[in-house]
Amino acid sequence: MTVLASALDVSGAEYAARRAAMLDKLAAVAAEHAKAVAGGGEKYATRHRARGKLLPRERIELLLDPDTPFLELSPLAAWGSEAPAYAVGAALVTGVGVVAGVECVIVANDPTVRGGASNPWTLKKALRAHEIARTNRLPVISLVESGGADLPSQKEVFIPGGALFRDLTRLSAAGIPTVAVVFGNATAGGAYVPGMSDHTIMVKERAKVFLGGPPLVKMATGEESDDESLGGAEMHARTSGLADHFAVDEPDALHRTRRIVARLNWTKAHPGPPPGQPPRYPADELLGIVPDDLKAPFDPREVIARIVDGSDFDEFKPLYGPSLTTGWARLHGYPVGVLANAQGVLFSAEAQKAAHFIQLANQRDLPLIFLHHTTGYMVGKEYEQGGIIKHGAAMINAVANSTVPHLSVLVGASYGAGHYGMCGRAFDPRFLFAWPSAKSAVMGPQQLAGVLSLVARAAAAAKGQPYDEEGDAALRAAVEQQIEAESLPLFLSGRLYDDGVIDPRDTRTVLGLCLSAVHGAPVEGARGGFGVFRM
Repeated sequence: MTVLASALDVSGAEYAARRAAMLDKLAAVAAEHAKAVAGGGEKYATRHRARGKLLPRERIELLLDPDTPFLELSPLAAWGSEAPAYAVGAALVTGVGVVAGVECVIVANDPTVRGGASNPWTLKKALRAHEIARTNRLPVISLVESGGADLPSQKEVFIPGGALFRDLTRLSAAGIPTVAVVFGNATAGGAYVPGMSDHTIMVKERAKVFLGGPPLVKMATGEESDDESLGGAEMHARTSGLADHFAVDEPDALHRTRRIVARLNWTKAHPGPPPGQPPRYPADELLGIVPDDLKAPFDPREVIARIVDGSDFDEFKPLYGPSLTTGWARLHGYPVGVLANAQGVLFSAEAQKAAHFIQLANQRDLPLIFLHHTTGYMVGKEYEQGGIIKHGAAMINAVANSTVPHLSVLVGASYGAGHYGMCGRAFDPRFLFAWPSAKSAVMGPQQLAGVLSLVARAAAAAKGQPYDEEGDAALRAAVEQQIEAESLPLFLSGRLYDDGVIDPRDTRTVLGLCLSAVHGAPVEGARGGFGVFRM
């Protein structure tokens, strides 16, 4: 074994300061996550319970195998949304959990938030969950209670919302099972979720599935009808045939769902690995590694040593391109390649090293884990003449055309094209999470404000006009404040640019759950399927 040696001084003042800063950030994230868990608030939760119904997370808990984890996805969706502001969580709970021994993607409407109606962020969150199901070949279970589109925002929901129905049919066509459990209203567009799922369960006297409710039917046709005859569970079980199973209550519906999944005859593409040894160093120490000032470097091996099996890591090219650490390890028994930058800038050597390493991982069919802390690729005359563009392009080429699963964690800074080269959201990592310390933007706030200032100065000089220094200072301050706010993980997670902000201490567990999920689909590397590398 090649066990990583740690030089982290957990008794020092620097470690204590970093740990305290991280705990403060975690507290802020926890407060926002509590808003998502609260849904529509105590008033609407109480009203929902008074009707004999469970809350969405309670439904998920009953559905999952006992004592198994639930990897919640995008819990902060819609955070910081502009007017009209939408509830944190986007009226939807999504995640990956084990049901009857099968890893599934679970999508649950939260009816305490505007009756579970879908707003633009609900749609984006649901589509992301479907994408995860498709790429990793995971069955989808929809826990439905929704009034359809949130009508005031229909212009942003209706046209793109058809992709939800498209996804369900394409998942089924690909042989990926889909199950819908209807607990309450499934109106208009919501009716197509049970209509397009492989298996449908409806709850007695609760499920109401129709394209148009009694008022709309009366207006459109003049016909008098009631909820039960128009779209009740018993009618759909006995008459229309839309319901495959008629459940007497919510626990019965969830039990029947578990039985359906147990009968799917579903197997993963790869068997599970042997158990992995825990790291040699405590996960708690991850809280004190990343500096609050992201311009300061840190040793990425300190992070790797606390997440990989036995802290055992075989480094690749350790003396070449030292600001990017690459190497081979196991995580919860799964063999992986790791790319971690913690020194900030990527030079040509780091880019070439990364491209080489990614090609090797594809030859060996090994998933890749990217740990971000980069300010981007180096700029300047010397580096431009040395070929930084073509070398950076080679790294991005390798990432873009690699076909093994990629898992990304934004540990610190993730700026500029370095975000792309380290497999940011646009490069389709199977999963992407962020630590509360992470920041991501086209560049740092001070740099961006400085660039705008220099451009404005040059424009004034070209026109022969005096430059407004006072206005420049105000502009720089405003720009820095804006970019800082837009770089933070809460902002980015609210826009679904990641799959969640996680506690650093949970990184190993989260990556282990993701590795298990990605092995539901074949893990196959690209064999020469890369674009042209400029040499």
